[in-house]
Parts: sequence; C-alpha cells; structure tokens
Amino acid sequence: MFDTHVNLHGDAFADDLEDVLQRARTVGVRRFLAICDRFDNFDAVHAIAAANKDIWCSVGVHPHHSKDFPDISVDDLVEAAARPDVVAIGETGLDFHYGYSSEDAQIRSLQKHIEASRITSLPLILHTREADDMMGDILEAEYSKGAFQPLLHCYTGGARLAQRGLALGAYVSVSGILSFKSASEVRDVITDIPMERIILETDCPYLAPMPMRGRRNEPAFLVHVAEALARLKGMDVEDVKQITDANARALFAKADT
Repeated sequence: MFDTHVNLHGDAFADDLEDVLQRARTVGVRRFLAICDRFDNFDAVHAIAAANKDIWCSVGVHPHHSKDFPDISVDDLVEAAARPDVVAIGETGLDFHYGYSSEDAQIRSLQKHIEASRITSLPLILHTREADDMMGDILEAEYSKGAFQPLLHCYTGGARLAQRGLALGAYVSVSGILSFKSASEVRDVITDIPMERIILETDCPYLAPMPMRGRRNEPAFLVHVAEALARLKGMDVEDVKQITDANARALFAKADT
C-alpha cells in the first residue's frame, strides 16, 4: 500500500515516529508521501523523506496558511521541487469553512501552485472545503491555459466537482472518512468514481478510520481505509490494495525514478 498523505513532521509523532513507521511497514505500507503544509516547514518535511528510502514529500502551502506566505513565488516552489525526494506540489487549495485566510489570498496561492505543477510536471495536491464551484471553475480555466495533473485529496466534496476533476484527468484520494457512519454522501460520490482513478490516504494524525475512530491516526491504519473502499465497491480488499497502489505509483511517478 501507498499512504499518499501523511503529516509526520508535527508534535503528534515527535516522540515515536520510528515506531509509527515500523507498524505501518509491518502491515504492508511500502510507500509514504509526507505533506508540506507551510513553506517554512518544508525543510523538516524534506528531512523525513531524505532519511527514509520509502518516504517522499511534497512542497506547498495549505490554504489555511496562504495569508502567511503572500510573497511565495512560483520559482520558490519549482526550486524546492527540484530536490530528488519531492514528488508533488501542495497541499494547496480552497477552504472557505474556517476563513483562516481570505478568499483572495487562497486563490492567489492556488494559482501559483498550479503554475508550479505545470512547470515541474508534478501532481497538484488539492484541498477543497465549501468551495466546490470555485475550485471547479479555477481548475477548468487554468487547465485551458496548459495541462497539469490534479489530485482531489481526502475527497469530501460533491459529485459535480468530482466529475469536473475527472474530466481533467484528476485522481481522487479517499481517507478514513469513507468509513464514518455519518459519511453516506461521501460514499455516494466515491461509488461513481472509477477504481482506476482512486488512491488511498490516512491524512494522519487526523481522521482515524473505523474501528480506530477517536485515536491518533497513523499510517498503519491505511488497511482500514482499504477495507472501507472494498466494502463500498464490493471488491476483495487485496484487489483494492493492488489497484490503488498501482494508481498512486503512476500518479507519483517521480517516486519510482
């Protein structure tokens, strides 16, 4: 399995990261993608990837933090992405639920990340919350200027954005949310997404899947995300693991070079 979204550089794993990684490896997680949420955290995220042969990383600014990095440039992102362990741009996107950063700041940051994705040919990790229509409009407008590879991460949006993304060649990642009793609408959307476009993630330390709900999430719990997807699709869980792993390896192709 490939855990395509792990947040390993914060306090949650400061005391036992090696144990956490070993538990994941024991249950079959063979690749990890460590996510950069703030540009000033990039060195810490990259250090984890550089120290582990089975971990790669991204570079980017989460929409919550876009107000804190108004001067980040496309060149900054492209230069960081040139490092061998960097295989994706982001996480970036639009989140209008909390309003930690203004809409304008989020849009400007997103557009810079899109351009960096175009230049580097690395996939673009997209976070969307309460911004489906605007995200769809921006992705379509930007794609018309030049292709890039979208990934709709930890997808909880509506069917329309999912289908608009798929039309642009996007992948969709599912997390432990898929197993939540309250997430029937998410399951309805994921039901209609073809398996060849789905990848798995934990988004740890957040969003622990059932039956680990309420605990600190960790990459070893990815197996429960695979099981939830297998139940939804009516498939054997080993087939789900194989297909989603192959999808993730195709998406993050730089990790195999």
